Amino acid sequence: MGVMERKNLMVGNWKMNTNHLEAIQMIQKLHYRLDPQDFDRVDVAVAPPFTSLRSGQTVIQADHMLIALAAQNVHWAESGAYTGEVSATMLAKLNVSLVIVGHSERRAQFAETNEVVNNKAKAVIAAGMTPIVCVGETLAQREAGQAEQVVEDHVRGSLKGLSADEVASAVVAYEPVWAIGTGQTASPDDAGSMAEHVRSVVRSGWSDAADHTRVLYGGSVNAGNIAALMAKRDIDGGLVGGASLDPDGFAAVVRYWI
Repeated sequence: MGVMERKNLMVGNWKMNTNHLEAIQMIQKLHYRLDPQDFDRVDVAVAPPFTSLRSGQTVIQADHMLIALAAQNVHWAESGAYTGEVSATMLAKLNVSLVIVGHSERRAQFAETNEVVNNKAKAVIAAGMTPIVCVGETLAQREAGQAEQVVEDHVRGSLKGLSADEVASAVVAYEPVWAIGTGQTASPDDAGSMAEHVRSVVRSGWSDAADHTRVLYGGSVNAGNIAALMAKRDIDGGLVGGASLDPDGFAAVVRYWI
């Protein structure tokens, strides 16, 4: 597989928004706004809250949609006394195919370390799903000139112990923390440069797996800036937050070339 064979991926991260009825409507509306040909160019996934995953699975299967189901989080253990947590095996039974791990909000608000993210990524892979491993620096770290080192530490720590094949099939999402939910976006040049850095770090640890690992950009992605971001060689898609809550807006992101 060559570099040009990486298929673009757009993931809508709904965060703590929508109940299960709203989720059904949003998935249906997104499906209606996309053509079969769109899915030839882009893999599309939505990540609703845990309470909406079963409803999402049902509507996707019933209407034979090509939209993939993603989860926003997971616990690393298969089962046990972890009140309020959800395991990878539980998600896999709902036909979840992608799981976000280490989102900056989880790292910042719930003190998730690289070790925790690594354990979650391994659990996702063991259950036959694909982890979307999030990495990214804060504004203070960027202003201190530490952005590349922070991202490198995130990549190495979060992917530690994975085989080259596992890393090749994984997804890494670069999210500058200062651009998430703020309306600010890294410039296409900055985003492209950091995506290139992510890939170089993967290459240094896992060799040619870097040619296959999809690297996404996340951080106030919308229909107005996605085309410029996607023009960068090492950006293979987007992890879309607020804009994914509007089916029209998210469809426009997916169809960024139009």
